[in-house]
Amino acid sequence: MASAEQLKALLKSHVDGDEAHFYAVAMQVAAHEAKLGHAKIAHELRALIDDAKTDKQPLRGTRKAVPIAQPRGELSSLLSVSYPKFRLPDMILDENVHERLVRIIKEHRQIAKIRSFGLAPRKKLLLVGPPGTGKTMSAAVLAGELGLPLFVVRLDSMITKFMGETAAKLRLIFDAISQSRGVYLFDEFDSIGSQRGLSNDVGEIRRVLNSFLQLIEQDDSDSILLAATNHPDILDYALFRRFDDVVEYGLPEHEQLISALQAKLSIFPKSKIDWIKLADTALGLSYADITRACEEAIKEAIIHDRQKVVTGDILKNLSERKAIRPK
Repeated sequence: MASAEQLKALLKSHVDGDEAHFYAVAMQVAAHEAKLGHAKIAHELRALIDDAKTDKQPLRGTRKAVPIAQPRGELSSLLSVSYPKFRLPDMILDENVHERLVRIIKEHRQIAKIRSFGLAPRKKLLLVGPPGTGKTMSAAVLAGELGLPLFVVRLDSMITKFMGETAAKLRLIFDAISQSRGVYLFDEFDSIGSQRGLSNDVGEIRRVLNSFLQLIEQDDSDSILLAATNHPDILDYALFRRFDDVVEYGLPEHEQLISALQAKLSIFPKSKIDWIKLADTALGLSYADITRACEEAIKEAIIHDRQKVVTGDILKNLSERKAIRPK
């Protein structure tokens, strides 16, 4: 049975006309019943909620929905929002990844025209690759290029130890994806997308993965859904066909390293930099490593009152990054 606080929240959201919060609390009640082992009533509650959403009959006196860009209630703990200003030229990418992102941007800029022919743009993307290679930055660039808010799913708040609660929160996130257009990022996606049947598999995570598979299959919104992982090898095989595209990121090669070094050092005076030597030293490092090494070299010049950075300053910091990078 619903707690007194939940009943109060249901009544208040009804009086306030806050439909999203009303359904959120109702889903919490269903999850609580499931946790108590009342599977039948939990199923009936969820069916009623789904039917109500499908009928799209608003609560009497409903005000205009509060934009998800101002998340409140439980959503505020599940999604963090920002409005990135990054653009594609801010990133250094290999040609294949660059072309994929350009195509996605073009399709979403022409989304109405594409929809008019009964087609849908690519909007469910799996981003795979080593840490620091641009997966999270790509989410910010897509949001910036399209003028959309970027929502990052807080997996630490979504995943709980109570049976049914995590799946209920996941449904709440997908409701937001459907109701408010934006770029939604599930970072470190392998924490919920790992293969069912692995030796360390937990039953609740298996149920969450099943829920995710169903929800992503049903999603027909105009939002962009991104899942990023450093470990594609442990993802469940059923996930891959649910995504419209898999974008693979790699460590930068020699020319990309030179471009990245020049871009990161452009904010500070330099003296006779040996770019080739720096790139040779930086092979095997990620874009994030390059950024950190350049920033450290500039900071050292500042605190020692030097007017310029030199090759040796950057070499030192690149070598330090290599020393602490996992083998």
